[in-house]
Amino acid sequence: MNAVWAKKNLTDSVFRMLCVCCAGFTGLLMLAFFVQLYVESYGAWEKFGINFIISSEWDPSRDVYGALPGIVGTLSTTAIALVIALPLSFAAAMYLSDAAPLPGAVLSHAVDLLAAIPSVIYGMWGLFLVTPVMQDYVQPFFSETLGLSQVPGLRLIFGPDYNGFGIFTAGVILALMIMPYICAVMRDVFRMTPPMLRESAYGIGCTRWETARDVVLRYGIRGILGGVFIGLGRALGETMAVLFVIGNVMEMPETSYSGATTIASAIANNFSEATGMQRSALFALGFILLAMSFGIQVLAQYYLHATGAKRGESR
Repeated sequence: MNAVWAKKNLTDSVFRMLCVCCAGFTGLLMLAFFVQLYVESYGAWEKFGINFIISSEWDPSRDVYGALPGIVGTLSTTAIALVIALPLSFAAAMYLSDAAPLPGAVLSHAVDLLAAIPSVIYGMWGLFLVTPVMQDYVQPFFSETLGLSQVPGLRLIFGPDYNGFGIFTAGVILALMIMPYICAVMRDVFRMTPPMLRESAYGIGCTRWETARDVVLRYGIRGILGGVFIGLGRALGETMAVLFVIGNVMEMPETSYSGATTIASAIANNFSEATGMQRSALFALGFILLAMSFGIQVLAQYYLHATGAKRGESR
């Protein structure tokens, strides 16, 4: 009997050590990314310092580089993508979680297939289909038909000049790309909500929307935010889909219709022929992108920890 217990304890110890090593390797890998990017970008940080982040000038002929256009383009396209994708993903996931077996299964498989489409296909589809639609119908509708380009506060978003390309189009493509990821995770989280909780809400007179908002959403908030940040991570680092439709202009955008660039697309555009200081500046852009992604994840975890008591979670 003692031999059996000793063998079991040894197996548990080995398994525990294996899990610790895997978790530690993940942390070391993240640290290695930061170290490698910082080492390769040291020349840019040494020459430009903090001005590299706040400068909007990118001139390879004079060896002067600034990351602000790429940062603004990255954050702008990601924000537009989330604003469009989140409500659509939430509504689709709510329907799929309660749908009849046949349509629910068919549509769930369709969502999973959309998530498997390569990003370059989204980019080509955006270039040949979405961009002409934006130029001929969507952008004229907002700017001219509704006259939003004449409203002082909205002029920064819906400008008078448009050609189908730009931040807004890239944000729409990104929204279509990340929606399947967010929807799939939300769908599974909603299905894990105990039926008793929903039935109790219906029993006291709650509508479907009230049940979804106050019961399902609060019960699965961690999983839902996990799905959101999966989509956010892909939107922040997306390259090929954005490369086709954003215009690839390393300048500060004036409106959401302006040509711009993102950090990922700037690296993809210039890295193959970059040398010297430009190469160092591109590595610095990569370091900033990784820091942005890491910072957002840390803030998300802090929010979940800080609000856990309000949701009745034990610490």
